[in-house]
Amino acid sequence: MSLNKSSSAVLRFARYLAVLSAVAALALGSGDLRASAQAMMRSPTINIQSRVPSMAPGAALRTPAPNLSGMAMRPALPNVRYSPNLQASCSPADRSASGECIELRRTGGDAGQSGAAAAEGRAGKGKSAKASQRREPTAAAAGDPRIIANELVAEIDGSLSTDQADALARRHGLQRISSQSFQLIGATIGLFRITDRRSVETVSRLLAADRSVRSVQPNYRYMLQQSAAVVEGDPAQYALAKLRLPEAHKLAQGSNVTIAVIDSGVDLKHPEFADAAFDAFDALGGDEGPHVHGTGIAGVIVSHARLMGSAPYARIIAIRAFGAPKKGGGPESSSYVILKALDYAELHGAQIVNMSFAGPKDAVIERAIAAVAAKDVVMVAAAGNAGAKSPPLYPAANPNVIAVSATDTRDQLLTASNRGNYIALAAPGADIFLPAPDGKYQIISGTSFSAAYVSGLAALVLERNPALKPETVRIVLTRTARDLGSPGRDDLFGAGEADAFAAVQAVMQPQDAPAVSAAPPAGLARDTGQDPTPARELRPASAAAMAPQASPAGDAFRPAQQ
Repeated sequence: MSLNKSSSAVLRFARYLAVLSAVAALALGSGDLRASAQAMMRSPTINIQSRVPSMAPGAALRTPAPNLSGMAMRPALPNVRYSPNLQASCSPADRSASGECIELRRTGGDAGQSGAAAAEGRAGKGKSAKASQRREPTAAAAGDPRIIANELVAEIDGSLSTDQADALARRHGLQRISSQSFQLIGATIGLFRITDRRSVETVSRLLAADRSVRSVQPNYRYMLQQSAAVVEGDPAQYALAKLRLPEAHKLAQGSNVTIAVIDSGVDLKHPEFADAAFDAFDALGGDEGPHVHGTGIAGVIVSHARLMGSAPYARIIAIRAFGAPKKGGGPESSSYVILKALDYAELHGAQIVNMSFAGPKDAVIERAIAAVAAKDVVMVAAAGNAGAKSPPLYPAANPNVIAVSATDTRDQLLTASNRGNYIALAAPGADIFLPAPDGKYQIISGTSFSAAYVSGLAALVLERNPALKPETVRIVLTRTARDLGSPGRDDLFGAGEADAFAAVQAVMQPQDAPAVSAAPPAGLARDTGQDPTPARELRPASAAAMAPQASPAGDAFRPAQQ
């Protein structure tokens, strides 16, 4: 039976029912039969709906139903996702610098590769080789300035021999550059290089799945924090008066205190370092000579000829951890090398570690810093020279570290200095006059040098009281700082500008202090709103621990030559 015939039959049946209804209405009245008629009229409609598909099944194949036409027109594009539930989300830690999810950028060499391959098949065989190259997974890692390209730092099973560590690397298509057991963090860490075009994210995931691997991360890049070109000259050392170092040096000079300087190479033969106590360790290897930054940082602390350092008779462990990259540019270091430096510093008796460098938050370095802090070592770091809009930089933003911002001759914040609630205090860092390699001198700026001044001040405090814990040293330095900027603590200067004389006085018994004027020099009066903590609140309970340390013969402080 055709559809037209069926419809005609239905219409004839409907007319018949209408006639019956009219007759019934005339005979019995309109109320109840009207309702019955409506019920009866719905029945043919239901039957027609159910019978249409069975009567013409081929019609749906020849002519698509209207509600399916949208699906038929959908394009087969490689990156289109039709279900919102398939769109991945990611946390801030998994986002690139541009805010894009790192997971979504991977189109080959991982789980996303199959999707890309299927898309390529749908797009046809006409795809060019250039288009295929655009899907290579190295772009994300190569474009991230925070990491060393194609390198991974992994904690591996400490029982592995050298041959087994090499076999582990080969198993994952890697080259083992180095591996070492670090007593500081109780772990064996390996440095591996990716030798093919796979991304850091892809290889990290595969390597982490190996049962001989405990953790994997990129090898992060660290940069020294100097912000101005080096020039030669002989300006006055304004930082001495700002920090009240001449007065403080009549009480302490840093004797018997060891400071590890993790930096670039130091010119140990410079006249400013004559008779200074140095221990040197090269965490990089190679034959690079001294560098202006490392020499300048050491000069901030232990100069004692033409210049005056903040702790001129401290012992320095000069650790070369920063070297010039192969493609030029300023000295840089990495997670693995910084770990080696921290491990050496702690094992060789450093009481203070100066870290005038900055980088991103780094799990392995955070772990190392926590281990160093547990050994009661004072850690000081440059706040960074990335300016007002920079996020917190590390290691300065680590809560175990004293973060130092930089000021200039007018007690204004150095424009390049980082700000934030992690800043502990400030110190001079603009146009600092310092030694340079080959017996020369330099004027240089940056939070690097502010941090070095504070490391020297910490040495003066520890000379007077070696029993102080790192947190107490922090309290001494911040509570005796001279308030700058907004009253009280702020994100630019922290507690204020460091005051060496007030800090040393705070940890001394009254009878130990010689007759030195407590008044700051002209122009450096402390804000009247500040309430410095009395020295007795900062001293440990043991009076014996507060006794001054006897200086060896010949350690009398020598003033800077004019």
